[in-house]
Amino acid sequence: MKQIISFVIRYIPRKYLQRVSHVAMRVVALFYRGNLVECPVCGSRFRKFLPYGRTNPRENALCPNCLALERHRLMWLYLQRRTDFFTAPHKLLHVAPEHCFIGRFEKLPNLDYVTADIESPLAKVKMDIHRIPFEAGTFDVAFCNHVMEHVDDDIQAMRELHRVLRPGGWAIIQSPQDVTRATTLQDPAITSPADREKYYWQDDHQRLYGRDYARRLEQAGFSVTEDRFVMELPAAEADRYALPKGEIIYLCRKVGSGQ
Repeated sequence: MKQIISFVIRYIPRKYLQRVSHVAMRVVALFYRGNLVECPVCGSRFRKFLPYGRTNPRENALCPNCLALERHRLMWLYLQRRTDFFTAPHKLLHVAPEHCFIGRFEKLPNLDYVTADIESPLAKVKMDIHRIPFEAGTFDVAFCNHVMEHVDDDIQAMRELHRVLRPGGWAIIQSPQDVTRATTLQDPAITSPADREKYYWQDDHQRLYGRDYARRLEQAGFSVTEDRFVMELPAAEADRYALPKGEIIYLCRKVGSGQ
């Protein structure tokens, strides 16, 4: 299974996978029935989750029912327990929307929900995140996960998210991060797919963030809280949901009236 999943996600374009993978996974889910792990997003239970990753697939990562990965399960729990996302009225901008969230967010009566992406067939608005086609202060909340490592100018993309939030609004902006690095690696000499995969972990990445990731978000105008929510959970619960044990949630707030 590891080799199959690695091959599929390396060589089949993401926009095609987004259309069909959820159907194929429903069949696979039948063979993973059990009660050792649980997905908090869809409530399904399995003996384990599927492996996932391009080169060295991670064990126990992908929910075969809703396609939630470790970071998605963590974010769902965070939104439930640390925010009013599921109860208060919010106008939400969801950039590069994840399959596991779309249908569930669309059903929430408290949300005015907008999905956007430059190429995803799952998004309703086609847009370049460097130039978001909405007026300043349009949204209460924004989600943009695993996008900033792909874009040409991440600070400009972050500024655009900051611009379209209303004062007091908040965003969750997650990216792959090498916590052993003090600063982000971004070298104009690293251009080939092979070098990008070697140094940035993936051949379509433009940089590899270090421990200065929050500082880069602050350059865009955000007030950033580095929330170690997952590290405060009981170990048994983190294992039950197969959460990414060291991942920091970057909660980004727009304060004051600046645009």
